[in-house]
Amino acid sequence: MVSQPAKLPRKPNLIVFLPDQQRADTLARYGGKKVHAPNLNKLASESLVFERTYVTHPVCTPSRSSLMTGTWPHTNGCNRNSVPLDRRFRTFPELMENKDYHTAYMGKWHLGEEGPVGRGFQEWISTEPRGDYANFLISSGIAPDKENGQFSEMAISKLPLELSRPKFLEKHACEFIEKHRRDPFILVVAFVEPHSPYNGPLNDEHPLNEIDLDLTATLPESENIPLRYRLMREWQQAEAILDRQRLPTQLFFGITPEEYRSIKQRYLGLITLVDQSIGAILGCLKRCGLSDDTIVVHTSDHGDSLGAHHLFGKEVMFEEAARVPLLVRLPGQTQGKMISQPVSHIDFVPTLLDLLGQPKHPQCAGNSLLPLIQEEAQPPESVFIEWAPNRTKIKKGTSLAARRMIKRAVDESTRAVVSADGWKLCLRDKDLNELYNLHDDPLETRNLYSDRQCASVISRLASEIHCWQQSTNDKLKL
Repeated sequence: MVSQPAKLPRKPNLIVFLPDQQRADTLARYGGKKVHAPNLNKLASESLVFERTYVTHPVCTPSRSSLMTGTWPHTNGCNRNSVPLDRRFRTFPELMENKDYHTAYMGKWHLGEEGPVGRGFQEWISTEPRGDYANFLISSGIAPDKENGQFSEMAISKLPLELSRPKFLEKHACEFIEKHRRDPFILVVAFVEPHSPYNGPLNDEHPLNEIDLDLTATLPESENIPLRYRLMREWQQAEAILDRQRLPTQLFFGITPEEYRSIKQRYLGLITLVDQSIGAILGCLKRCGLSDDTIVVHTSDHGDSLGAHHLFGKEVMFEEAARVPLLVRLPGQTQGKMISQPVSHIDFVPTLLDLLGQPKHPQCAGNSLLPLIQEEAQPPESVFIEWAPNRTKIKKGTSLAARRMIKRAVDESTRAVVSADGWKLCLRDKDLNELYNLHDDPLETRNLYSDRQCASVISRLASEIHCWQQSTNDKLKL
């Protein structure tokens, strides 16, 4: 009798869930115990949970450029929104030596109109204004509401659950998994939600009286913050006043605690919407018998202030905007573990390559987190965050500062460091610097930069920023 050859071990699959604008504290492991996210909370209970994960740059395109290429935005040129990713910088599937994988990217790309096909991904299910999702809506009898034949974000936010973007991506993700169940695959599912407008089919999922506001949303407005932040706050509040007349409810900004609470209620409904589709995709993975063969990763491109510091959206260095969830479930893993050491998204791509058994590529600026995952002793490292001038809208006729000062503030760049011992220093070329002690002041209510007792801390952290700039060829003069 001829013996059968031993079955070769299967190469692991990889699924990356990438919602847009999800704060860390929307999951129970990060403190969001009232948020209805049972599938993500179950995933977290079975995953390595990185407690303090920071983005490289707190706005969509720059952050996504790092998540896809392992490079800093100041290196790859995507240092503001809607800049196409230069083809010299390759995405992580392109960096792999193993080319046996079926690869698909589903959802929001935001790194150029050409999309990810031909850039390491063989398939793209698009949720762009002209693309697969728009065609699906038209085929379902929904007429575009804009004169150019496209759907507005407002119109999409009013659709029923079965026509929502997460449901659409869920269907295509499950079809992809079933089709490639016998072959190794890489699948990125990039949800647009919970990005504003804060509106969707699950607006009432969370009782309004159970919505907790950030404490800084209820404190008096601070003036000891950068002028750019104050200009953002003023413009957002002016827009909120206009929205009271032109919209049925506040879908973007608010001013009062009641408006903050209503917006957050609907934001959390969008979290639940994404959670349901993630649960369905993980259920499909299980039905196909692939849970023990698949690495599952969940993170976001940035957070959302949601009224904290009387701000909405991202574009600031506060924790609510710059800190995100990061979950990694290894094949067959059923027991979760918290990792408290601060980490950066710059390590995302080298970690994925390492988990897939691929060598680190010289393009990557960061390092694999696998030694941390495997509990190897690692010296704690600081995390760096950057900001380049983007789009700061100004209230017409603002009197917050002289015109010259406003122009400088709008054009400011920031380099920030979060140290392992709990300090955050933000140095700027044209605006107010900040220093926070995250241990004593986790809500960042006391800017200590002008406190003489902190001079040695500032000197130490500023030196770290300058050394990091030198090592990453960052030419910004602070």
